[in-house]
Amino acid sequence: MVIALDVGTSSARAALYDARGHAVEGRFHQIAYEPITSRDGGVEHDPRVLLDAATGCLDAVARAARHDDVQAVGVTTFWHGLLGFDAEHRAVTPIFTWADSRSAADAELLRGALDETALHGRTGCHLHSAYWPAKLRWLAHDRPADVRRVVRWGSIGEHLELALFGEAATSISMASGTGLFDQDALAWDREALAAAGIEPEQLFVLRDRTEGRRGLRAPWATRWPALRSVPWYPAVGDGAAGNIGSDCTDPGRIALNVGTSAALRVVTDTARRPPRGLWRYRIDRRRALVGGATSEGGNVYAWCRHVLRLPDDDALERELAARLPDDHGLTAVPFLAGERAPGWRGDRRAAITGLSLDTTAVDVLHAMLESVALRLALVYDLLAPLAAADHIVVASGGAVSRSAHWRRMLADALGRPIHCSAESEATGRGAALLAMEALGAVGDTTAVRGAIGEVVRPDPARHARYRAALERHRSFDERV
Repeated sequence: MVIALDVGTSSARAALYDARGHAVEGRFHQIAYEPITSRDGGVEHDPRVLLDAATGCLDAVARAARHDDVQAVGVTTFWHGLLGFDAEHRAVTPIFTWADSRSAADAELLRGALDETALHGRTGCHLHSAYWPAKLRWLAHDRPADVRRVVRWGSIGEHLELALFGEAATSISMASGTGLFDQDALAWDREALAAAGIEPEQLFVLRDRTEGRRGLRAPWATRWPALRSVPWYPAVGDGAAGNIGSDCTDPGRIALNVGTSAALRVVTDTARRPPRGLWRYRIDRRRALVGGATSEGGNVYAWCRHVLRLPDDDALERELAARLPDDHGLTAVPFLAGERAPGWRGDRRAAITGLSLDTTAVDVLHAMLESVALRLALVYDLLAPLAAADHIVVASGGAVSRSAHWRRMLADALGRPIHCSAESEATGRGAALLAMEALGAVGDTTAVRGAIGEVVRPDPARHARYRAALERHRSFDERV
């Protein structure tokens, strides 16, 4: 068996998985947290909160494990988070998340100074506030005192390794989501580093996800005796683990995930460079992902739930299910955290037009949720040509699993059947399967594919309404 630790944008989770890739009943723990937001676009996490949540989840799962139960620990964390460490390996900055858009102006300056097409081809990343070049430039002029304390830059994965082992490295998977990594050379990109204003020595050494680390230091070795000498594999990006965990491991399956944000991703030939609007990251040295992530997903629902006077979830689900697509008279763009794919404009903000005295809170929610689906339809149109002609779309994530309305809306917006993953924790399962593969316990993750759950087929008439709404959405987006 292996333990999977998933440190996500809104919660940490740990679970025990058996050799077939099945979660062991009763061996799962989750601790939620929230980012610190500011009016100027800041979205930060306190690294101590995330470390405490991760170790708290491990407490609940590992303390019940026998010494012969657990053979390895697989880790996955959210991509793009930037964290500074001092010479004593202490975290000395917050974790600046992908949603932090305060460096949008710096991204714009970089776009004017660099050949973005060439940089995108090498690094797989656009010049955008989600990535490290713009964030590091912003920090240099906005928080110079903090930057002077930093010896190395990393993420929550390195923070976890430093706490548990006293040393750390950056996985190829996590490096591929920074905007600083040459994905063909498998090394830090010199031009991107120069644009960010840092040297290679200010980053952690690189290693592949199969290169595990052993030997927990005190007090963790005493706290988790069953994990004392088993290999801990370096963190991989949550999107990479999500594809593996939902069994989307070849061009025949596109993974659609709707969690806090949303993304569409396909495993592809590592030599294939992404078209403009999409990114390319890595699972490991031999496997790449091409896809597009939006800044919107369940966070839009959560914002509406927090701000609007809405009925309870069950009543909302019933009311939304009874509605026709686009019947609210509103047009919305959902950029509460700026725009990522496909336009990559970090300074964009959400907007709604068409409000009247007759508009209700549920109308606003309906329009915002549909705008998320329409953004995903734009990403899908770019991504589908890179997949197999007979591909299927496999959906996972909390929003998809909880709401039949979201599942139907996504199928109708994409115009493609949605095959719902039976895995409620696809990201954690992916980390577990990758750990098993590294151990040699499975020859390949495709050997333990899980079952597909419900298939939601699009309605042609509803799809036509969404395509018409998409044209209106595009026009509004261009005007504002």
